[in-house]
Amino acid sequence: MAEAQILVLGAGPAGAATAIGLRRLGYPVTVVSDWRRFAAVEGVSQRVLDGLRHAGLGGALEQAATPATRYVRWNGEQLRLNQEFLLDRQRFDHALRDDLLQAGVTLVEGRVRAVRPGYAVTLENGQILRGDFLVEARGRQAPLASDRLRGPETVSLLNLWQSAPGEPASAVESLEDGWAWMARLADGRCYWQITLDAAAAGLPGKAQLADYCAARRRQSAWVTELFDAQALAPAQVHARSSTAILAGACAGTDWLRVGDAAMAVDPLSGNGIFQSLSSALQAPVVINTLLRQPQRAELARRFHQERIEQLFLRFARLGRDFYRQERQRGGQGFWARRQDWPDHQPMHVQADWHVVRVERRPILRDGLVDEAQVVVTADQPLGVWHLHGIELAPLVAELQAGASLSGLLSSRPAQHQRMLRHWLDKQGYR
Repeated sequence: MAEAQILVLGAGPAGAATAIGLRRLGYPVTVVSDWRRFAAVEGVSQRVLDGLRHAGLGGALEQAATPATRYVRWNGEQLRLNQEFLLDRQRFDHALRDDLLQAGVTLVEGRVRAVRPGYAVTLENGQILRGDFLVEARGRQAPLASDRLRGPETVSLLNLWQSAPGEPASAVESLEDGWAWMARLADGRCYWQITLDAAAAGLPGKAQLADYCAARRRQSAWVTELFDAQALAPAQVHARSSTAILAGACAGTDWLRVGDAAMAVDPLSGNGIFQSLSSALQAPVVINTLLRQPQRAELARRFHQERIEQLFLRFARLGRDFYRQERQRGGQGFWARRQDWPDHQPMHVQADWHVVRVERRPILRDGLVDEAQVVVTADQPLGVWHLHGIELAPLVAELQAGASLSGLLSSRPAQHQRMLRHWLDKQGYR
């Protein structure tokens, strides 16, 4: 039987990781992507770099990641923190395409004009591509259904200009009505982005945005420390939404949403690329199940949807907690709206052995979504299947039935006993 033809719309980290994962499973994949229309840079952590390598995107990293000193002015405090890596998105996007081509993915440059059932994808130049399965990975530009969850409406204004070469550095600072992130690359390219409440910002028209942003930069001590006098003049501006959005449905029988097309987080969480990868790394297995095991379609869709929703809430709460750290402005409009969203549930729930239970849930096994007994805890609502290869559900079930822990562990290697005792202790077992 011929392999299903898979179309991936978008060649960002999520689309690229999904496409490469599908190629590893043997599927013919075509990625459709338009080039980024403006220059951008992002600050990422070491775990983002590790995730990119794991996804097969190591070539892109070699081209684009630059270590930089990071400064923070938040809640009245000024700090110099561990370095972050500045990711030049234009160079990174070019390198992603090289990684895709090396993996055997067919790459088509073009802007999508229409997507029709079938799937027939029409590009702006009139070209029509056909596929059996569609992956929506166009980020925030992807069409969204009406049943979506939105955070406080937020807008970011990205300014970029060329200055003299210097030491790479980045900084973030809180403002009365929002916050700003800025970075300087070694070749003198400079970036400054201010994030504001879309409804309350009172922004001028498009023609006046450059002057407005320049005036805001002149008020910042960080700007004068990090950049030269060129930073005080009007610069090129790109306005974009940075509202946190969760798509209502992220999976069907012949389509899947990944990355920002499934969930887009507030930039303060600092995990845009990481969350894109988190949703994309599971996608090839979900798609493989939908195509090869249609009787498990509902299980596969449930697996993908639940993990997208949990990732979204995790990152939304992480951003909320960063906003809460700015206590000096906690009662003001911009900050108040974001310090209580999406809810008041803590990032990490206190361990409680009494709520630990064993349930049958979807898991990943042998390249497919399967089902198994897992352990659901307060901090792991989707369940934990195994600990370093040791299935946990049988052990927990016997403990809850009254078995002795010493007796259950006596035949196991000493190293396994230590690991299991440590994990049980973290769940509140005594």
